[in-house]
Amino acid sequence: MRNVSSRPPVAVYGRTPFPFGGKALFLLTLCLFLSTGAAAQRRAARIKADSIAATYAGRVQGGAHLHFYETTHDFGDIPRKGGNLVREFEFVNDGTEPLVLLRVLTSCTCTKASFSKRPVAPGERGVVKVIYEPHKKEPGAFSKVIQIFSTSIEGRNVLTVRGNSIDVKKL
Repeated sequence: MRNVSSRPPVAVYGRTPFPFGGKALFLLTLCLFLSTGAAAQRRAARIKADSIAATYAGRVQGGAHLHFYETTHDFGDIPRKGGNLVREFEFVNDGTEPLVLLRVLTSCTCTKASFSKRPVAPGERGVVKVIYEPHKKEPGAFSKVIQIFSTSIEGRNVLTVRGNSIDVKKL
């Protein structure tokens, strides 16, 4: 007579306790992960679209809106010991409420930014002055980010200055 026990089946070399085999289980798990990733991507795209729609709806409903005419500047090849580089980024408040620049953060101590703390009325223009000091960094390519925090609908805007600092040797 055979001994019948209530123990679960034990995996034997080359076999699994699953009725469809290991390959089927692997494919099932892979499909599950891929479908979860696709759903997350669709959700992220929907959130981004809603955010963009809210931004444009905010312009229509009211509020300040910070619009830079240019957000990136390339200085090109510059001498490292040639002095500070200055770029003024002009902006306009194309919203319906006064705009106030709250603070400016730079990605490096070699980059400074100055701005007016006075409110900018709707339709008026302003300037953010960015100063890059190449002598404070090693020669080579650079890309510095300046974050502008304001009462704008977006709340944060990003400016970028880049270039290539060259160490000119004296003859």
